[in-house]
Amino acid sequence: MSNLDDFVEHSSGPSIPPRYSSSGAYRGSGPVPTLGGGGIENVGYEGFEVDEGDEEDEDTGMVRALETGFIPSSSTPTSLPPLFSLSLVQYSPPSALLCLKASNNLLFLAAAPLSVIIIDLDKPEELVTIDLPKPAPEKGVPQPKETPSIDKLYSDPTARHLLITTNTGDTFYLPISPGNAAVQSRRPRPLRLRQTITAVGWSPISGQLSDPSGQETSSNKGDAITPPSTDVLLGTTTGQILSLPLPPQDDIFKSVSIAMSKPVEKDLQTVYSLPDQQPVTGIGYGFWSTSSGSTGGSSKKKGSEKRAWVVITTKERMYEVQGNVSSTTAGGKTGGWAEEVFKPIRDSTPKFQELPGDPPNSSLSLYTPSVEGQSASSLPATSALSWLTAPGLYTSSIATTLSNDILTKPSLIPYPSFDTSSTPAFNRNVPAASPSLPPIPVAVAVTQWHWLLLYQNRIVGISRETEKVVWDEQLPLAVDEQAVGLSADPVSRTFWVYTDRSILEVLVRNEDRDVWRAKLEKGEYTEALTFARTLPQKDIVLSRQGDSLFEQGRFIQAAQCYAKSSRSFEYVTLRFMDVDERDALRMYLADRLDLLNKKERTQRMMLATWLVEIYLSKCNTLEDIVAAESAISDVESLTMERKLMEEDLKNFVTTYQNDLEPKVVYELILSHGRTDLYLFYANLNKDHGKVVEHWIMEEKWLKAVDVLNRQDSVDLYYRFASILMRNAPKETVDSWLRQNSLSPRRLIPALLQQQQRKEAISSNQAIRYLTHVIHNQGSTDTTIYNLLLTFYASDSNPDDGPLLRFLSSCPDDPQTERPYYDLDYALRTCKQHGRIQPCVLIYSKLGLYESSVDLALEKGDLELAKINADRPDDDEALRKKLWLKIAKYVVQEQKDIKSAMKFLESTDLIKIEDILPFFPDFVVIDDFKIEICNALEEYSAKIDDLKAEMDEATASAESIRRDIEGLANRFVTVEPGDKCWKCGTSLTIRQFYVFPCQHVFHADCLISMAMEFLPAPSLRRILRLQDELVSRSSDTQNRALLSSNFSPSPSGTGTPRHTKEGSRTQAPTSGSTATDLLLGLGGRNKLIAAGDRLRELIIPDALAQAVSVVGAGVGVGGGSGKKKKIDRRLDEGRAEELRKELDELVASVCPLCEGSVVGLDKPFVMEGEDTRDWEV
Repeated sequence: MSNLDDFVEHSSGPSIPPRYSSSGAYRGSGPVPTLGGGGIENVGYEGFEVDEGDEEDEDTGMVRALETGFIPSSSTPTSLPPLFSLSLVQYSPPSALLCLKASNNLLFLAAAPLSVIIIDLDKPEELVTIDLPKPAPEKGVPQPKETPSIDKLYSDPTARHLLITTNTGDTFYLPISPGNAAVQSRRPRPLRLRQTITAVGWSPISGQLSDPSGQETSSNKGDAITPPSTDVLLGTTTGQILSLPLPPQDDIFKSVSIAMSKPVEKDLQTVYSLPDQQPVTGIGYGFWSTSSGSTGGSSKKKGSEKRAWVVITTKERMYEVQGNVSSTTAGGKTGGWAEEVFKPIRDSTPKFQELPGDPPNSSLSLYTPSVEGQSASSLPATSALSWLTAPGLYTSSIATTLSNDILTKPSLIPYPSFDTSSTPAFNRNVPAASPSLPPIPVAVAVTQWHWLLLYQNRIVGISRETEKVVWDEQLPLAVDEQAVGLSADPVSRTFWVYTDRSILEVLVRNEDRDVWRAKLEKGEYTEALTFARTLPQKDIVLSRQGDSLFEQGRFIQAAQCYAKSSRSFEYVTLRFMDVDERDALRMYLADRLDLLNKKERTQRMMLATWLVEIYLSKCNTLEDIVAAESAISDVESLTMERKLMEEDLKNFVTTYQNDLEPKVVYELILSHGRTDLYLFYANLNKDHGKVVEHWIMEEKWLKAVDVLNRQDSVDLYYRFASILMRNAPKETVDSWLRQNSLSPRRLIPALLQQQQRKEAISSNQAIRYLTHVIHNQGSTDTTIYNLLLTFYASDSNPDDGPLLRFLSSCPDDPQTERPYYDLDYALRTCKQHGRIQPCVLIYSKLGLYESSVDLALEKGDLELAKINADRPDDDEALRKKLWLKIAKYVVQEQKDIKSAMKFLESTDLIKIEDILPFFPDFVVIDDFKIEICNALEEYSAKIDDLKAEMDEATASAESIRRDIEGLANRFVTVEPGDKCWKCGTSLTIRQFYVFPCQHVFHADCLISMAMEFLPAPSLRRILRLQDELVSRSSDTQNRALLSSNFSPSPSGTGTPRHTKEGSRTQAPTSGSTATDLLLGLGGRNKLIAAGDRLRELIIPDALAQAVSVVGAGVGVGGGSGKKKKIDRRLDEGRAEELRKELDELVASVCPLCEGSVVGLDKPFVMEGEDTRDWEV
């Protein structure tokens, strides 16, 4: 196309929005310069860019309004960018623009005279131009005076259907294929309507589209070429309402010519004619669901009950029609939904609103509340409309659910007046003396929060909330250029202004920025909070809401709002205190406390303390009211309110426990006389001492003990032990017994109080506790034992049984083997209280058995004396002496011979002959003749037993002597071919050992085997023997041995050391390194090294050779060997001793047999050993 290169398209706005300029976007009168290529990257915008921080400056001014209530006017500050701005699209149409329609991100342009240009804003380079056919002249019909041209374009929200009307009354239908210019139809289909169309109402039923790829997205038919079916209501110049399904059902493209005399469309129906027969300027309709399901025609389910509504406008009237329908489609045998709605009112006049006047551009605009990214197939129901009339802009919300009225909030807004010098804020009250009426807009569009009014030279934005002008901008028009119209895209939410030469987009930026202010002025505080973005904005809303609620007397709700705002704390609290609203003040303080930072410790503590005081005052007030109005029937509700208030107070102190100072709260509660709350708070703080003090002051001892039982601090037990032991001894001791961590020593002052009560032992609680401590807790404290002994000894009951049982059962110290109580103290105490039997027992424990027996005999207690006489078990002489004392007492004091004879049967230590000296000189022997005979017979039997034992010992000695003599003749036979069990060589080549188990070993082999299992002490002894034996044989032997390093060096080559003068001196040694190591002469390091290398220091062959030289021969069963001559004479006796000692160490057991026993716990395969040897 020729002008495609000159096209630069704006798609969906630049990445950075253009800045608002007071003079508007400017375009010169000259031709627009062309840019190379097309596409979104070459779209140009004029003006300046907005600083991102401009909007933030608004909040600074808002903060000042928190106290004064002053809110800056939206028109006075210039620092904030406008909500709307114009952006000039740099595109020059091929001819004058007649009409523009935006739908689903597509622009439909009507260029003079009969051209339609389709621009897909997603693919602006794919420009589609369609030319309408010129009407052919008919015979007999005069030629029209004006040139045929396009009048209006009508597109559905999904941009799949386009209706084109001309000034000659023709209407064309064009199916649209968005996103696919290649398959876009270029042949508009003429519609046979016989009427001139002035308004089109599209069906709100959505979800019948297919995506650009042709994939069907709904149950209805439709693809990339053929659009899904829909239906429209058409308004005509004669006031008729037509119903027509689209696309048309028959194909007439094969016809050569089409004239108006031809038959009408197959499914075309005239459903209604307006009573005034005025041209229709707008049609809108929708559906309500009569059930509780979805609304707005979001589904098309057959048989579902729905109600349709229709709004029709002319220049002066707006008609409202509604009725039940069984279908949401048009056509068919029944005529579809339109027939069902309009049939009942054909003979009557429907409801209408009349606004007289003759506006030049009367139109109806509908608003669909779509969201960003809204799919065209799921648009919500229409929610608002605006109607251009002569008196003003008629606006209303549309009911989205079943309602008797279609229009819910109708309003007529006068058009704003404009001054050539300035643009003042809009005032709805137009002065009567105005020299001229305000101009009527050319077109109107509805946004989410505003109405956009297009005039010949400017565009104005009016808030839908405040009905005030919020934006006014001049259009950048050339000298002879004029504004034509305004179009809104409900899907992409874009707005387009078009003149006869250019296109401008109305850019929407932060449209809801001032909605919160409008809602606030209308008193809709909840919605204002929803739209408030910044904290200062929310603060203002909450503050104003609090003021409003306060004026209404809703103080609780006002307190909640004030708490969330930053209104002065003093201001709010004084307001509530002036009206004596303590409940609201309490609510305010509680909410402020919740919002305070945890780090603001002081403020939180002050608020929490104040709240506690308010709660207490409220509780006391309610109690006074209940007491004063006890006869009133409402007393139950007051009592319930008091209980709830007390519960709230308890919950409060529990929640904010960390924000309260306990000392202050205690004083505050006590000043109000709230004992129950005092105890609750003390328990909450685990301040059990105050609770116990309270119950002690009330003399409720059991409750005090119960509190002690429910806490873990032992200090409270000690603190209140005395007073509780004095008033509730049993319960107190029970409490002590449950607390094992108590120190009995610290309870002694309380226990001593029991001594003054003079109670029996069975009921003495101090004795019960001390007994438990000793026997159950295993106390070893001498003081505790002495105290319990004192209680027993000082008892008024003369019975010594309890004390004796204590002394007898008292455990002893395992180290001293004496009782834990002090024996001296016990003896003094028992003597002081005349406790004889305990004194006797204590004497015996002191080891003073004579004193104990004497004391028992002194008191005449013979049995006690017998018991103590048997106590010295390890001293038989002392026992006998004690028994003789008792015998003397029996014989001399009791002077009863028969009792003395029975006394002898009590012990075996004394006989009749031992007590004979105690009898008087003239006693008659007949009284104990039998006893004397029995003693003599016993002595005779003992003599016979001793003779038998002597004979048995003599026989045993003779047997031992014979065995010893037989040992000298014992022998073992050794064959010439026997070999050593260790090395496998001939046994007789050197000294050897033979064992009874028939194992034979060479001497050196035996020593090496024995070293493996001998303990360290035996190894050290062998090392000493080796050193001495080698030393004895070294003088005559010049053979170099492996143990030569441990022999004395004849040249004196000991370990050298340096003297202070630098000369080398010999360290003192014993002459043998091994001996030096063993004796520690070589220093600590050598001794430690020798301990680790004992087995390495023993040299078996050297030791065996030394033994053979010193004491030639064999060991037990040993072989023969000749003694070599030696130059020095040896001490053969000492040599024999050394050899015997070595035999005892290495030849005491067979190493092979002993090694088998020792190795039972060792594994067959050692770590690191090759296991292949074990394979079968």
